[in-house]
Amino acid sequence: MTPKQLLACIGLISMTPFTWAAEKATAFHWPQHYKAAVSLSYDDALDSQLDNAIPALNKYNLKGTFYLILSSPAVASRLPEWRAAAEKGHELANHTLFHQCSHTGPGREWVKPESDLDKLTVAQMRAQILLANTFLYAIDGKTGPRTLTSPCLDTKASDGNYVEAVKNDFVAIENGANSGVIPDMKAIDPAYIPVILPSNITGEQLIAIVKEAAKQGTMANIKFHGVGGDYITTSKEAHEELLKYLADNRDTYWTDTMLNIMQYVNAQNKK
Repeated sequence: MTPKQLLACIGLISMTPFTWAAEKATAFHWPQHYKAAVSLSYDDALDSQLDNAIPALNKYNLKGTFYLILSSPAVASRLPEWRAAAEKGHELANHTLFHQCSHTGPGREWVKPESDLDKLTVAQMRAQILLANTFLYAIDGKTGPRTLTSPCLDTKASDGNYVEAVKNDFVAIENGANSGVIPDMKAIDPAYIPVILPSNITGEQLIAIVKEAAKQGTMANIKFHGVGGDYITTSKEAHEELLKYLADNRDTYWTDTMLNIMQYVNAQNKK
């Protein structure tokens, strides 16, 4: 698929100045002295993530979450590098086997019949998503809980919402778009977590997102695609500017995998 098609898929345009929700979040207690959590995730298993994003994360000793399309050529051809990423503490997470998206709506003409979510049943999606977890185990050797991102942030199969059928199998599922700041950690639904999908964004704009999360005492949830290449691209410079800021302010921000952050959030919200 082309970059234009992918942008249509998620309804995303290049980043422009944005406004934050006015409502004040319910107070949430983060571990230690942190004012906010930051989840940096990366979709689609792209070459630029292995070439640029992971080396930058390792440079600053920060952990990211990589949502792999298990049928991606960059998975099959670069398995040792994905395994090495997992060994460094990065999360390998579920982005399904084949990245099925809905054909319905304008800009979705690119969706092929065999990948049309509108023609799949909830049971078919559940079976494929759970099989994707087995593929992930074959890569990283981990049998524990996982997180999931719905391709194109779509949730509806031909006969219903497939997220409802898999939500008990995952610690967290991302499938909505927002400004990048979770408004209220105590009200968050772990099966329907919103995220920002940046493109052509500056380091300053990325840093503004995490600063707003600290101001609200919540969480910044940023999902990259290409980093210095591929599509829906963030430049290497903007990406590294954010990482350097987070590394320089470790006392303020808990930057970790989506799995680790949401395991903590879920446990706190059950108390």
